[in-house]
Amino acid sequence: MADVAEKAGVSRALVSIVFRDQPGASQETRERVLRVANEIGYRPDNAARLLARGRSRTLGVMFTAHHTFHADLLEGIYGEAERLGYDVLLSATAPGRGESKAVESLLGHRCEAVILLGTDAASADLDALGRRTVAVAVGRRVPGARLDSVHSAESKGIRQAMDHLVELGHHRIVHIDGGRGPGSAERRRAYRAAMRRYGLESELRVIPGDHTELSGIEAGRLLLAERDSGGRLPTAVLAGNDRCAMGLLLALTRAGVEVPRDMSVVGYDDSHLSHLMPIGLTTVRQDAVLMAEHAVRFAVERLDDEELEPREAVLEPKLVVRGTSGPAPEAAAG
Repeated sequence: MADVAEKAGVSRALVSIVFRDQPGASQETRERVLRVANEIGYRPDNAARLLARGRSRTLGVMFTAHHTFHADLLEGIYGEAERLGYDVLLSATAPGRGESKAVESLLGHRCEAVILLGTDAASADLDALGRRTVAVAVGRRVPGARLDSVHSAESKGIRQAMDHLVELGHHRIVHIDGGRGPGSAERRRAYRAAMRRYGLESELRVIPGDHTELSGIEAGRLLLAERDSGGRLPTAVLAGNDRCAMGLLLALTRAGVEVPRDMSVVGYDDSHLSHLMPIGLTTVRQDAVLMAEHAVRFAVERLDDEELEPREAVLEPKLVVRGTSGPAPEAAAG
């Protein structure tokens, strides 16, 4: 501002008045100051002005860089944050950069609240974070912790997927577990419950995994190795999420297994890549935009009233049937 004031031949205080659009400067002076600022490339530092008033109006978002569903969530977060007059600052987790470092980076940049996409931190750690700052967990239940949460009704989504597969005649249905990933425990329990409900306990099988493509590839290699040793392939696989399902499809395709003729595959998330594949992925849809909007609103509302009790938004999932699910081989032959 000192540079603008010197070149425009006015005081720094007058430049401040112009940029704050306050009375006290003539129209001619305003035009001269703005013209000079444009010529030298000066822009008001809105962040500094907000911080001077004790606010940053910035929401920090922790996410995983390669998670396709997180990209869908981020689009919704940006839209809702802008609508409510907030900026967004991102901090990614990566190998060697855990959640704690990602969150501390956001707080170090004076974010007023943090939105955690797919956190797998311990409940006690999340409770401690929620007592330090305004925090919202997306994609996971955190009962008892001092923060808000937004997630889909995981069990209902898995029931929809299992009902679909059983109606198609599938009995040998395997689940690739999501490990410590968000929603994994609920999805695992719902799969087991569905297998028992349909009297398929003898076929119940959970393969350890996580929410990555590599997990799906490794599970596929395991199933193919068992087949090559004289075992039978399952007729259907319920993957922990879309990324895992895509890895499984890659392993099956390379081995000449046709989906869904030889095996059906179902994912979870309905990330934007799930319908861009040569054969669309049957998956359980989580409404990324609605989840994002809830998360941003929870954060902003708690900034206005920190005495609010922790809230939980549970959104309805929906099975989306595409090309990777079909009749079980035995049912098709019959």
